[in-house]
Amino acid sequence: MTRFRIDQILSRHGYCSRGESRGWLKAGRITLRGIPVKDPSEKVLVEDLRVDGEPVDHPEGILVVLHKPAGLVCSRDEREGPNVFSLLPERWSRRNPPITSVGRLDKETTGLLLITDQGDLVQRWTSPRHKVTKRYLVEVDQDLDPTLVPLFASGSLRLPDESDPCLPATLTLVTPRTAHLDLVEGRYHQVRRMFASQGFRVISLHRSHFGALDLGDLPAGQWRAVVAESI
Repeated sequence: MTRFRIDQILSRHGYCSRGESRGWLKAGRITLRGIPVKDPSEKVLVEDLRVDGEPVDHPEGILVVLHKPAGLVCSRDEREGPNVFSLLPERWSRRNPPITSVGRLDKETTGLLLITDQGDLVQRWTSPRHKVTKRYLVEVDQDLDPTLVPLFASGSLRLPDESDPCLPATLTLVTPRTAHLDLVEGRYHQVRRMFASQGFRVISLHRSHFGALDLGDLPAGQWRAVVAESI
């Protein structure tokens, strides 16, 4: 098993910089099998280290489901307004690499958002060739036309200013103005643009599933850890 320098562990997992680690050790905040350690260069197993009496946070990497509420963006650009990362431990954004979302939901879209610091998972689940299905509950401004079902499934629908048609998507009518839409793509504002191309305005949009994952009873603004194999 690989051993790492204590200052490297603290920095990698977002607790403090390598320079600041000496102060943490001096204050007795870092222990190894119950004994305070003083040398930041000492190499240890991550699972043996304790920070303020607690195991190192998600040493294997972060992967969580977040129930995104409306009004938050998935960008870190402060000019775009409050973001989803404010709902998560601040330390996670100081990890190396920092957390990011797997794809995005626009500001007013709610529902299931995956957050991770593992770049390979982002690549795997955002690529259409891996065909990870995302399900949305869509409400529109007028009664839905049943002909949308075969149109969306045909793989022939082209969005304005795009040459490649959308991949086949499954539309299931729920009520006259609501439907479930299952996609394997994640184009910019794709759901809203698909309906807009046929004269419908999306009033509300909620992502309920990502692969095999759903929100269950997770309240808006809360998160829970999951494992990659569950998707």
